[in-house]
Amino acid sequence: MSAESTEEVVTAVTDEDSQEESQSKTANRLEEEGDIAADYLEELLDIADIDGDIDIEVRNGRTYISIGTDEESDALDSLVGPDGEVLEALQELARLAVLSATENRSRLVLDINGYRKERAGVLQEIAEDAVAKVKEAGGTVALEPMSAYERKIVHDAVAELGFVSESEGEGAGRHIVVSAD
Repeated sequence: MSAESTEEVVTAVTDEDSQEESQSKTANRLEEEGDIAADYLEELLDIADIDGDIDIEVRNGRTYISIGTDEESDALDSLVGPDGEVLEALQELARLAVLSATENRSRLVLDINGYRKERAGVLQEIAEDAVAKVKEAGGTVALEPMSAYERKIVHDAVAELGFVSESEGEGAGRHIVVSAD
């Protein structure tokens, strides 16, 4: 084996080791974010005297935290609020708890009583309906304003259907416009 090919092998192995180490650090950081956010949310639940089980999952480069219960709970539903507004606020508070503890911004996602999972199905239908309208009438279809997380779900769904979507507007009025191109 020549010195040049040995160097290539060593470089390839070093690159793999470096990539594995980087992935390991990222996974550890995401797990730490989950633990910090879960501790914060558990304290909030205790203060509000609300029962709920907290699950942490790391997938696709994000930390997902779910709060649920085996029984139906109006108290947990109140933490979702109308159109998920309270849920969004709690998610931001959990992200701030992580930021203050780690000095790193977090992209964690909070779900309570399966609201986000159910909402994802609704958003898929909204995307499909918008694409159908564009196919039928041409032009563009503007959707109602929604959160950044919900817009991402709709953008992904529209792209899977072979169409184009763009976010327009600012603040609470930010919405998606769907078109064929």
